[in-house]
Amino acid sequence: MKATINNFKIDLSKPIDISLPLSNTDANPIAWYQNIPEIAPVTMGDWIGKVSEGKSSTNFNNIFFNPHAHGTHTECLGHITREFYSINQCLKQFFFTAELISIAPMSVGEDSIITKAQIEKALGENVPEAIIIRTIPNSEDKKSKNYSNTNPPYIEEAAAVFIREKGIQHLLIDLPSVDKEHDEGKLAAHKAFWNVKDVNQVNEDARFNCTITEMIYVNDKVSDGSYLLNLQFASFENDASPSKPILYSLDSEH
Repeated sequence: MKATINNFKIDLSKPIDISLPLSNTDANPIAWYQNIPEIAPVTMGDWIGKVSEGKSSTNFNNIFFNPHAHGTHTECLGHITREFYSINQCLKQFFFTAELISIAPMSVGEDSIITKAQIEKALGENVPEAIIIRTIPNSEDKKSKNYSNTNPPYIEEAAAVFIREKGIQHLLIDLPSVDKEHDEGKLAAHKAFWNVKDVNQVNEDARFNCTITEMIYVNDKVSDGSYLLNLQFASFENDASPSKPILYSLDSEH
């Protein structure tokens, strides 16, 4: 099945999934000092919600997980504000122009930082609705890594300001956070991207419709460049939800 958008042909039969699945195994990526997710059949007395146990006609599991800690997730500014805001209410459109860029974070002391200059150079003149950052090296252990207490790379505040001032609405990255793991609660990149000046009383010009998606994985076979992004998530009334960002290649009609 194909569609045409802004003079580009989109082959909808060739999705590029950049999400990480959620499982109750050690293969599940983890952050923020949590254990692996729990997926287990419901039990009521001697009844077990598992067909293979021979006492149920259906598989009927409970799932316990944390969207921020257990894989690909999309969050709204409600992640950092005193007042409750839901990703399900903030994001109402799901297709965006997107630019995939690859960046090797710079070493600064004990930290690895993605800088404004790096993002500015990688984007060039492009002004997409969404930016997807793939960090280098891009080892497959990102798919199952336990990031807790590893001080992963992060985005400097000036880079987040640059992204906001470019008018980019959606930021996707293959790290557990855009901010430093231990930053004394400053969350400078989150605040800069959403333009949140006071978490206790959100300013009117904060970016309510903008999102951050973390813990993606973009295979090396996917080239840097322009794509169509379909950003989908489960309809949780929560600051964040597990999500499934999908890319589609763009082929010009001309």
